[in-house]
Amino acid sequence: MRIIKLNAINSTNTFLKELSSEEGVVDYTVVQTDYQTKGRGQMGTLWTANSGENLMFSVFKDVSFLNFNQHFYISISVSIALIKTLEKHQISKLSIKWPNDILSENKKICGVLIENSIKQSRFKDSIIGIGLNVNQTNFENLPQASSLKLLTGRLFNVDEILLDFIENLKHYFMLLENGNLETLKTTYETYLFRKNKPSTFKDIEGEMFSGIIQSVSQNGNLQVLLEDNVLKEYDLKEIKLLY
Repeated sequence: MRIIKLNAINSTNTFLKELSSEEGVVDYTVVQTDYQTKGRGQMGTLWTANSGENLMFSVFKDVSFLNFNQHFYISISVSIALIKTLEKHQISKLSIKWPNDILSENKKICGVLIENSIKQSRFKDSIIGIGLNVNQTNFENLPQASSLKLLTGRLFNVDEILLDFIENLKHYFMLLENGNLETLKTTYETYLFRKNKPSTFKDIEGEMFSGIIQSVSQNGNLQVLLEDNVLKEYDLKEIKLLY
């Protein structure tokens, strides 16, 4: 496994994407940085973190074995690998806020940005970007953010967490490659934040409504049971969970 460490970079995803297109890289090549000037989250949001206190990295993975309609299983595998890594380090009350934010005690500690490369209507590879709040303790104007240190009072070795994550990622991608889709989906849904609990959502028009998260569909849409007992599916751009 190749780990490229950088003091600062605009985005590890962008760096790894350019590297893979210029010279080609092997599975589980990692680009890790102490600081990102333009770290990104889902739907173009910026991910901010203090220099040297957190784990910010991207991983390259060949996903050409996947069918086009199985794209969400990349997110499922990554989310479970993160959960299992954090459980090893005694982080409690973990959950996955759809699609792949990792929470502990209802506070966000980790964000994921997955960028897939497609060639001739087939998956080629994935760049998996991870931002994990590790030893940072100040999150100004971010009331829903936390870190491993804030949650436990302990200092963590970011390199140790990275290596543990890569081992878990290899395991869950092996399950995916071997076709264990149902096992992966069931495990993911076990950790799904606010599953089977009445929740408030906001739709694309800004209207708020109530519903109960039931599951995710095979292609990653959130399935919500509405007040009139109708099960409706939403994709990422159509709904926001308020909590």
